[in-house]
Amino acid sequence: MKSWIENIDKPIKYALGFIVLVLIVGNIYTLINLGTMPFFSPNYLLQQLQVASFLGLIATGMMVVILLGHIDLSVPWTLTCAAMTATAVGGDGAMLAGLTAGLIIGLINGIGVAFLRVPSMIFTLGVNTVVQGLMIVHTGGYAPQTASTPIMNFLATGYIAGIPTALFVWAAIGGLIIFMLNRTPMGRYLYAMGNREVAAYLSGVNTRLILIAAFVICSLCAAMAGILLAGYSAKAYQGMGDLYLLPAIAAVVIGGTNILGGKGTLAGTVVGAILIVLLQSVLSVMQMPEAGRQIIYGSVIIGMLLVYGRAEKKES
Repeated sequence: MKSWIENIDKPIKYALGFIVLVLIVGNIYTLINLGTMPFFSPNYLLQQLQVASFLGLIATGMMVVILLGHIDLSVPWTLTCAAMTATAVGGDGAMLAGLTAGLIIGLINGIGVAFLRVPSMIFTLGVNTVVQGLMIVHTGGYAPQTASTPIMNFLATGYIAGIPTALFVWAAIGGLIIFMLNRTPMGRYLYAMGNREVAAYLSGVNTRLILIAAFVICSLCAAMAGILLAGYSAKAYQGMGDLYLLPAIAAVVIGGTNILGGKGTLAGTVVGAILIVLLQSVLSVMQMPEAGRQIIYGSVIIGMLLVYGRAEKKES
């Protein structure tokens, strides 16, 4: 038992400890003010895991890009574009249309970073703005008069054997990412490029192809999250992805992924996403304003960068 615990990465240990702390604080607060302790109930935890699956999908794709030492700031409107496209198309082709929109945006991001050598932060921010403008033109600045399809609703809000369907979607995509990272050459190349891209290139790795693939994966994960969120809300709406960018980055960093690339695990990202969602829930009960939440997320990212990012660079 001791060796098993020792094998867990420190960031995951800290995040798990903080999850327990958040739950305890939340229960104490509600017990004092409301006379109840809801944060340990199975129904509450399942509900939070369902919500965490949306953020977790986004963070999963973001982690793949961050492993390369890059970042994707087009996630908010990639998510929104996929949701709006899916609800606009409707019918059996809704999800395929949404995922295709994500695929196209991912290809544009990847080509811009890999071939034009524009810094990912700048290029993806520009793409995010362009997609935002296109969606505003498409909808005329108003919420689209379309609704999600039954399959989108089921994937987002349905249950299988008492477990939210969204969790199965997150688990399936997470399983594919774990397999890619641990069992395929691309996974090894991602870590190698994150540590030193030039060395990976000189050793024969097609670094441009890996960059494009990573951004495509990130955009597809964001698109899938957008489709699920549209199903959860029964519709798509302007700016529905804006609140997910900073929490997604925070989830990845909290989970121990080096923001400078080369180190990270999906398990850490999963724990980070759950922690962020639970923290959001408790802060909401405490009526913490949105500005305060953003300050907390930003502080977490800076703190983890100082603790883990610099330490890992010294070790390497």
